[in-house]
Amino acid sequence: MFPLFCALVLAGLALAGCSSATPYNAADASTAASNVTLTNGQRQHIALYTVEPSTYHKRIETTGVVDFDQDRATAVLAPFSGPVTQLLVAPGDKVKQGQALATVASPDFAAAVSAYRKAIATANTTRRVADLDKDLLAHHAVAQREAEQAQTDAANAQADRDAALQALVALDIDPQIIKAVQAGRPVARVVGTIRAPIAGTVVEKNITPGQLLQAGSTPCFTIADLSRVWVMAQLFGDEVASVHDGDVAQISIDDGAKNLTGTVTNVAAEVDPDTRAVMARVSISNPAGMLKKQMYVRVTIESRQATQGLLAPVAAVLRDDDNLPFVYVEQRDGSFARDHVTLGDRSGDRYRIPSGLQAGERIVSDGALFLRFMQSQ
Repeated sequence: MFPLFCALVLAGLALAGCSSATPYNAADASTAASNVTLTNGQRQHIALYTVEPSTYHKRIETTGVVDFDQDRATAVLAPFSGPVTQLLVAPGDKVKQGQALATVASPDFAAAVSAYRKAIATANTTRRVADLDKDLLAHHAVAQREAEQAQTDAANAQADRDAALQALVALDIDPQIIKAVQAGRPVARVVGTIRAPIAGTVVEKNITPGQLLQAGSTPCFTIADLSRVWVMAQLFGDEVASVHDGDVAQISIDDGAKNLTGTVTNVAAEVDPDTRAVMARVSISNPAGMLKKQMYVRVTIESRQATQGLLAPVAAVLRDDDNLPFVYVEQRDGSFARDHVTLGDRSGDRYRIPSGLQAGERIVSDGALFLRFMQSQ
């Protein structure tokens, strides 16, 4: 393209230097001084594009921030209270579901084991009393009401025993320790273990050895499945109406890495009060771990909804000294005049032109720079 442009420029200089080389005819008298007139030979080196209503798919170019897929990430809260005795993982480690993350010297275990022992003893005692009263009732040695109360007490004690057992299970106590308690054998000091609720990568560690944890409230770790992430893209103004669930999005990183393809899965129902933007959530596969949380990326969303409008090639659009966009439009006399245009959204290598052009007009799509040079002479 550059050699062709240079050739055209040299040709223009030659024409400018030799007045006899520029042909004029009667039609030239009606051509405005600012228009550009080309010889037949020069016209062979430009391309014209006829402006017509076209159907296209709007493309929105914006920025976004990477976040975890919140459907595949979870915060691990302390399941019991007590000081941390040992950390078993570090950020970046991949873990399996149920894998130990940390140990805690928790008094909750001793209390739960003790409660279970008492519940077993109570349940056994009340059951013996209920069975005895039942036998006595058969021999009319005890009142009906007293025998029924004994059965009720036994059933309540059994329910308490089962609840105490479930408390041990919820604390993830070793089944062998539970069996020892049921058999009435003494057990060693129980150390609590915080385990991974899902498989994934440890992305945050919020505790340190010796830190006192509060059951149900202290955040300990965050585990996320990083094979898929979210990109939160910003939409402004009329862009919001053009983006819908299912639209394809291209994600590119500043280092020029290969584009990644994702899908819009949600468009927020509210406006961010700080940025005045509406967030579009893009779900994207991240098998190589290229996308990191809080990373800024470029996002191009192509709407599935078809739109009609007048389109012009990107190469046809130039800018004047005031940075206003214009194109060269072919006139009836064969010359070319500048027409300022309004640029809408871009679709591939074409701009939508909301105003400045009419259907059927022909514009210079290749060689506009040469016309600009000729006009400046």
